[in-house]
Amino acid sequence: MAKKLDSQGRLDDAARAGWLYYVAGRTQDEIAVAMGISRQSAQRLVSLAVAERLIKVRLDHPIAACLEYAAALREKFNLRHVDVVPSDPDGTSSTIGIAQAGAAEIERWLRRSDPIVLAIGTGRTLKAAVDQLPAIECLQHRVVSLTGNIGPDGSAAYYNVIFSMADVIKARHFPMPLPVLVSSAGERELLHAQALVRSTLDISAQADVTFVGIGEMGIEAPLCLDGFLEKDEMLALMKRGAAGEICGWVFDGEGKLMPDDVNDRVASAPLPSRDTSSVIGIAKGRRKFEAIKAAVVGRQINGLITDEAVAEFLLRA
Repeated sequence: MAKKLDSQGRLDDAARAGWLYYVAGRTQDEIAVAMGISRQSAQRLVSLAVAERLIKVRLDHPIAACLEYAAALREKFNLRHVDVVPSDPDGTSSTIGIAQAGAAEIERWLRRSDPIVLAIGTGRTLKAAVDQLPAIECLQHRVVSLTGNIGPDGSAAYYNVIFSMADVIKARHFPMPLPVLVSSAGERELLHAQALVRSTLDISAQADVTFVGIGEMGIEAPLCLDGFLEKDEMLALMKRGAAGEICGWVFDGEGKLMPDDVNDRVASAPLPSRDTSSVIGIAKGRRKFEAIKAAVVGRQINGLITDEAVAEFLLRA
C-alpha cells in the first residue's frame, strides 16, 4: 500500500511540475524553487508528466498546406468537414496527430449548448482520440455506440470507446450490448428485436454527428486481429473485392456495401444517414489508403480527419 501511495504521490508531483512548465510557462529552475527540489528532479518530473500522458498538446496554428489540402478534399469529394494534419515521415504511430484533431472536433460538438446525439464507432484511432478529451459536463447530449461492446469470446471489447467516453464525458451514454459479428443473419434479427437493443438502434439513427474509424482489409486488419474473422474468411472477402470496413460493415472499392454473408452477420447499427448526419471518418496510414478512398468515393462518410499523405493520395486518385 505504501508503495502505491508513493507512486501516486510522484504522479501528483509530475502533474504539478507539468502544469507549471506547460501551462504557467515556468522554467525548470523556477519549478525547482517552487517545489523545493533540485533542477534535475524538476526535469525528471516534467519528463514523467509527458511519459505518463498527463500532458496533452494541441497545435492551434493551422498549417497552410494542410488547410489547402482540406479545402481541395472538401471540393473534390463534396465533404462536410475535413481536417488534415501534418505527416510524420518517420513516425510509426497510426494515431498521433489525427487523435488530437479528432478529439478537438469531438470536443467542439460536445461544447454545443443545444442537445445533440453523438454516435461513435470503435477502434484504436477513436480510442486514442477519446483519450485526449478533457472532462466535459454536457448532460444535454446523448452519446450512443454504433458497435457492440462484446468481444468474440464474450469478454468486453477493448477498443469499444463508449466506456472510455463515459469516464470523462458527463452525458447520457447508450452502449450496444452485442458483439460486432454474430453467427447468422437470423441471430442478428433476433438480437435487434430486443427492446434494449432496439432503443439503441433508434437513437443511433438520430445522430447529428458520427465519428468512426476506417478499417483496411488484410490478415493484419482489426477484424482479424480482434478475432472477429478468421484469416481464410478475410482472404475470401478480399478475393470478392472487399476494400475496407466501418463498424464491421464491409464495402468494396467503390464504397458500396457488399451483399455478403459477413455483412449479413454484422450486429452494429447501420451508419446514420449522410443526408442528415455528419459522419466523420478518422484514419491515416498507407495500409488504409484504398479503404479511405473507397469510403469517401462511396459516401460511407461525408467528413474526414486524416494526414497529408492520405490527402495527397486522395487528390491524385
